[in-house]
Amino acid sequence: MKKRFSFFLVLLLALSTFLAACGGGKDNNNAQGGQGGEKPAEKKEQVLNLLESQEIPSLDSALATDQVSFIVLNNVMEGLYRLGKDNKPVPGIAESYEVSQDGKTYTFKLRKDAKWSNGDPVTAHDFEFAWKRVLDPKTKSEYAYIMYDIKNAEEANTGKVPLDQVGVKALDDYTLKVELKNPVPYFVGLTAFGTFMPQNEKFVKAQGDKYGLEANTTLYNGPFVLSEWKHEQGWVYTKNPNYWDKDNVKLEKVNVKVVKDTATAVNLYETKQADRVGLTAEFVDKYKNDKNFHTKLDPSLYWLRMNTKKEPLNNVNARKAIAMAIDTQAMVDTLLNNGSIPAKFTVPKDFVTGPDGKDFRDVNGDLVNYNPDEAKKLWEQAKKELGKDKFTLELLNYDTDSAKKIGEYVKAQLEQNLPGLTINIKQQPFAQKLKLESNMQYDLSFSGWGPDYQDPMTFLQLWTSTSPHNETGWSNPEYDKLIKDAQTTLANDQQARWDAMLKAEKIVFEGMPIAPLYQRGAAYLQREYVKDFVTHTFGADYSLKWAYVE
Repeated sequence: MKKRFSFFLVLLLALSTFLAACGGGKDNNNAQGGQGGEKPAEKKEQVLNLLESQEIPSLDSALATDQVSFIVLNNVMEGLYRLGKDNKPVPGIAESYEVSQDGKTYTFKLRKDAKWSNGDPVTAHDFEFAWKRVLDPKTKSEYAYIMYDIKNAEEANTGKVPLDQVGVKALDDYTLKVELKNPVPYFVGLTAFGTFMPQNEKFVKAQGDKYGLEANTTLYNGPFVLSEWKHEQGWVYTKNPNYWDKDNVKLEKVNVKVVKDTATAVNLYETKQADRVGLTAEFVDKYKNDKNFHTKLDPSLYWLRMNTKKEPLNNVNARKAIAMAIDTQAMVDTLLNNGSIPAKFTVPKDFVTGPDGKDFRDVNGDLVNYNPDEAKKLWEQAKKELGKDKFTLELLNYDTDSAKKIGEYVKAQLEQNLPGLTINIKQQPFAQKLKLESNMQYDLSFSGWGPDYQDPMTFLQLWTSTSPHNETGWSNPEYDKLIKDAQTTLANDQQARWDAMLKAEKIVFEGMPIAPLYQRGAAYLQREYVKDFVTHTFGADYSLKWAYVE
């Protein structure tokens, strides 16, 4: 259910990655000689400089909801498990676990050498405190629902039972017991996600409302710490000397600068200051034959979110007209030109297969298509039903140059294909845009979502009536029941669960609270000496733990 996107933060995983040590005079190479008088290989400084397109909204894992925050949390914090190089969960603070025969009780054994950045031991109590803090109604965590598979989690979060009845308990300092309502096949991987990170109770309570808002009001237990955080400018990761696996962390320092302009990032690459840079459409043709050029398709989706409480979006025919009026093929071919594909669905292609081995997308196929003639008919019908001939809608958008182009394209398509519709664009900084969406203070919103775990539910749960990330006002009782059944009564029948999710996705397109635009591709340049920069297809976008400069 991941993170509302900072648009094109990811022109792959941040706008670019560049190396401080690639300039002259920075090499630690003082030795001479060697066999045959050969000069030894240069030793590069283990320093990277990265670019992100937006500020970090929060490093409080109980409150974080966005892509940037989860990326940073993944690199400065560590849960019971973390995602490894192959996107499979590998031990983090937990050394191992046992699961009961019915699949509903997990017992995690924690390592005894894990410490917080202030030297305190990381214990099972830190996990119990953090998870129950997420579920505490007073915290108002938007992501609390991601824990609803835990026994009594939803009931506690909605105030029906006390927190001490939640199925999370520290049996001792290094043993954590977790009881689930139903078997969850992806649960171990889910513990790698940001919302499941531990928190040091004493430190959190001492910081109060300031926790997670500054580098020095956050405590870390991951591969890196934030040694500096200048709001709206950037931050600095420094290797954590207290991290239990510090011997396998090669980078000493990672400087991150907030940069919203792709041309600036490309210029850094051109001047040999940048080692990794995402490319927007205007740069792809120039670099597509470069040896360091790469493209990839990932399971992240972008769409227009529609506020169904606003006229004319309270009319299903108007919503369907909008979804059919945008030529998404032309959008990905011309505006993006980076391997993205049109999205005609809400569960991405090449993401997950069912019990029969078939891709979810292959089974359900395309659920909406560009059809300007049909869009116009539906639009005229909507206008007749609403008794008006002209409408003006505001399109809430990110404040990056790339997002501006998408917004202008959407505006042109809708105004051209839907007579009487006027679109005004409102660009906002990332954090402010999230706030406006959460409060449903928008008409249309250009938004994105990437998966938190490898299951269709990470997308489908978004559109339930109770999802805090629905933010459209749309609800459907049949849809809610299908999702609820897939999470509970059908949990042990994989085919029936799969069929319920397939049916649920089709219901979304009967109500059309969103207009899908594209599944994200990425075109980028990366110099060959940046190694093991591990990207993930779900959860946080990347891990720096194994990265190094060759």
